[in-house]
Amino acid sequence: MADKHESNDFDGKQGSSMSDKSIGRFFDYLNWLFNPFHGLKTTEVYDLIGTTSLTTNALYLNLGYWRDADTIDEASEELALLVAKRGGMGPGDTVLDCGYGFGDQDILWTRTMKPDKIIGLNITRSQVEQARKNVLDAGFEKSIDLREGSATEMPIDNESVDLVVSVESAFHYRSREDFFREAFRVLRPGGRLVTADILPLKNSDNLFRRLEQWISWNMVAGKFNIPQENYYLIPTYNDKLSSAGFVNIDIESIRDDVYTPLHEYLSGDRTFVGKLPPLAKMLAQFSFNRSADSVYAGLDYILSYGAKL
Repeated sequence: MADKHESNDFDGKQGSSMSDKSIGRFFDYLNWLFNPFHGLKTTEVYDLIGTTSLTTNALYLNLGYWRDADTIDEASEELALLVAKRGGMGPGDTVLDCGYGFGDQDILWTRTMKPDKIIGLNITRSQVEQARKNVLDAGFEKSIDLREGSATEMPIDNESVDLVVSVESAFHYRSREDFFREAFRVLRPGGRLVTADILPLKNSDNLFRRLEQWISWNMVAGKFNIPQENYYLIPTYNDKLSSAGFVNIDIESIRDDVYTPLHEYLSGDRTFVGKLPPLAKMLAQFSFNRSADSVYAGLDYILSYGAKL
């Protein structure tokens, strides 16, 4: 099997020139990064990113939970485990993972939390194909069922799962409210919903800080296809969970254990930067030369929990 982190199409060269396919992807990537009028669908974003992952030993796409982690690989696993533990994942559970990426978290949960079954939904076909291969290689094809499907129109029976999770994916959904309603529908009584999610921060009273927040949020929201209807703060998130039927709601901001330590790690170890095309590399280096407080000024990061009676 080829190394998952072998050089991607942006860097691939045949002799002294890139292939036509590589050149096309390079300019697509360039247009996405620097053209403010050019947006992509969620599937197009992740097709473009491909298997360019921050991690070394897997293909995690999350930002990580850094409280007890020293590397991005450790932090990515810690975030997946934080979500699983908050949802009380364990033997006997049927878990629905919405937006499973390349399936690494599902493999981790199967090994460590040992639920009876994990069903996954993902709308990006290239990820679905790679994730299924990863599950097969891990030998978990009987307990992990990864499907192509939408989290807002789940092809899942009513009251058929015990835990619904979404790790850094729900901000994409159009809309997150539809996801909440669908999650409530498919959960059995006593079921739980847990998300690790990205929200905007409350506006500062300082005008210049508000401008910094606006730039920070809109850079992320514009490039990663966060719909306008998902632009709201923690109190509204709470209300929307409640309106969908969830109780015992708990929403915690964990941004201090995500953004700043991630920024410090990547600034100190720029291995990931070498995987990027030249102009994206320049943009990343520019970001690393700014403080985390500035780069992530407009971003909150939450861990949310809700239960179904």
